[in-house]
Amino acid sequence: MALKRSVISAGLAAAGMLVIAQGFWIPIKAIAAQAFLNYAWVETLERGAPQKPWPWADTWPVARLTFDALGESLIVLEGANGAALAFGPGRMINSVYPNNPNTVIAGHRDTHFADLKAVKVGQLLTYQASDGSVQSFEVIDTRIVHETQTGVLEPTTEPTLTLITCYPFDAIAPGGPLRYVVRAQLDVPDYSLSSSARLARVFKEALEMSSRAQF
Repeated sequence: MALKRSVISAGLAAAGMLVIAQGFWIPIKAIAAQAFLNYAWVETLERGAPQKPWPWADTWPVARLTFDALGESLIVLEGANGAALAFGPGRMINSVYPNNPNTVIAGHRDTHFADLKAVKVGQLLTYQASDGSVQSFEVIDTRIVHETQTGVLEPTTEPTLTLITCYPFDAIAPGGPLRYVVRAQLDVPDYSLSSSARLARVFKEALEMSSRAQF
């Protein structure tokens, strides 16, 4: 009986260690992958053609997404399947501009999109496409939706970025029926303002970003 208890205890301990190891492995893999993806992204921009991060990869970098206020930049992969999302946020294949102005990017809540909860309305996102073009998007909305509410995936009338991750952020079990959505629209300068007024607005936004970074 004592031997049986010791075997069971050892088995439980081993299982616990395996769970802990897996918990650490996922974020480590996500962080390490971004280094390879950054290299592939530079190659993509220089060669003007998609470059796989490793020979056996079934995805490739398609964009760089920067959260200006957070000082965080991520390489976005083609496709939002499980294999791609293990290494970085993924762009849904059927949401490619100009055929669909609503560019939808998904990411895991416990790795690459963990900071999505800190994104606020009015903040700017910078989207660099694989052709080198850079566009700025202003966050206009954050919301929580059920997975059956697919309206956020539909085409929009204006160029839009839609970022999606599972919710709540601190959930222990993976998946779940809720999604956290951040939506941003193309930031078009208001040329109706005078140059001095535009400069004043830019300066004000810079001060606000600096204040948020300090606190």
